[in-house]
Amino acid sequence: MEINKIYNENCLDTMRRMPDNFVDLTITSPPYNMKLKVQKGKYQHILSSSPWAADDARTKYCGDFEDSLPIEDFYKIHSEIVTELLRISKMIFYNISIVAGSKRAFFKIIGEYSDFVKEIIIWDKGHGQPAISPGVLNRQSELIIVFDNSTAINRTFYKCNFDRGTLSDVWKIARGKKISKDHGAVFPEELVQKIIENFSDEGDLIYDPFMGTGTTGHVASLYKRNYIGSEISKDYCKVAKERIWNPLLELVLNRK
Repeated sequence: MEINKIYNENCLDTMRRMPDNFVDLTITSPPYNMKLKVQKGKYQHILSSSPWAADDARTKYCGDFEDSLPIEDFYKIHSEIVTELLRISKMIFYNISIVAGSKRAFFKIIGEYSDFVKEIIIWDKGHGQPAISPGVLNRQSELIIVFDNSTAINRTFYKCNFDRGTLSDVWKIARGKKISKDHGAVFPEELVQKIIENFSDEGDLIYDPFMGTGTTGHVASLYKRNYIGSEISKDYCKVAKERIWNPLLELVLNRK
């Protein structure tokens, strides 16, 4: 399989072509299942009639993609994805947001794959996203589930570049900057950098099954890691390829 490439396809198709333990580290942030439907070219939140609910909601889908799967379908898809990731990847950092459309599915997956859960990291974004209705807490944090396909029972990471007592399980990192007008939920570069620097080595292969606008590939390249990405949106693939290529071209030109 060709590396340092983004495959414009369903991530399951990409992973099924990979041999076991092919990937050193997976970093990803899958769609939230925010219960958003496209109506007249704009997102409408199907659980709230508040005029600001859809405006403030962030989704990883774009164009005509709808972020509103039935909960059982959402669970089945992510269960299959986690199963494949545990086969092809030695370590997995799986970012999730606990919202109405996903929480039952993700908690079920955590229970189902509890033997492979090494850590749960709290990502404190520093600013709470407004709740969609009264009586609902603002969402200031997300979770990063760390799966290990071989030594999860042991909290010691087999590959780590940090000293004892220097890294906690609460990471305060601001939300990512918007790269594309259609992608409002960009993974912050600082978060990806923190994972890559602390849990991988130069030359390692990093995979993101939901590459989006390319944050994982961009940071991996800057820190001398190889990458593979999967992304179903052609528009996102175009943005991601340009985002990864331009900084690398600049680095090469500056060295001459």
